[in-house]
Amino acid sequence: MKTDNMPLLPDTGRVYLVGAGPGDPELLTLRAVRLLQRTDVVVYDHLVSSAVLDFVSPTAERIYAGKRRNEHTMRQEEINALLVKLAREGRQVVRLKGGDPFIFGRGGEELQALAAHGIAFEVVPGVTAASGVSSYAGIPLTHRDYAQSCLFVTGHLKDGTADLDWPSLVRPRQTVVIYMGLGGLPEICRQMMQHGAAPTLPIAVIQDGTITTQKVVTGTLADMPELVAEQGLKSPCLTIIGEVVRLHETLAWFHPSIALTMA
Repeated sequence: MKTDNMPLLPDTGRVYLVGAGPGDPELLTLRAVRLLQRTDVVVYDHLVSSAVLDFVSPTAERIYAGKRRNEHTMRQEEINALLVKLAREGRQVVRLKGGDPFIFGRGGEELQALAAHGIAFEVVPGVTAASGVSSYAGIPLTHRDYAQSCLFVTGHLKDGTADLDWPSLVRPRQTVVIYMGLGGLPEICRQMMQHGAAPTLPIAVIQDGTITTQKVVTGTLADMPELVAEQGLKSPCLTIIGEVVRLHETLAWFHPSIALTMA
């Protein structure tokens, strides 16, 4: 593998940027499992489930580099430098990220750092949270009767406000999927209604999607902030907004109690 910035360095290791999926270990790709079983070191974040980590070779070093809202174990710059350091030591490194590393995973930033230092890398995509969590919640992201498009956005707050393109979020016949939006949910609901969305627009918030602790709360833009508070939902959560949420009641197939008996 070559980059335009720097030729690859001889005698260095390689970094594998691997998507861990949304939680259920059976959603891992075969390529991901093979790499986890033969890697020298795994650098993982807090969205990687313990069941996924069970696939890691017992001889591999594990380094936690999790980042939560307002609580960073390592800054992104430190993670980038760590990956470069480990590869320069000649080690095979798996950088394990929840979901898919190229969808709100900052994987592109990490690869830019590797490329700038002449480090070889490979990307192994994973099932992104939007696809995995919506499937396990029985909420199709598109449907001929309800939504012809789907928009993925991140709901992180900046200075107390969610800096989003609100007019694009309230278009009709569209599904909006919000990553990392739990903390800003009251503001998101308020802004969408202020920009023309109906207060009765259906919304679902899914906690721990695809694993046995999954919890789905459905409501409307008007009442969801109160419902989330009443239910005590905590991160990680995915938010789905749109008419497709109405299908959850009839299409929900994943029931954690049944999944436990089949494990």
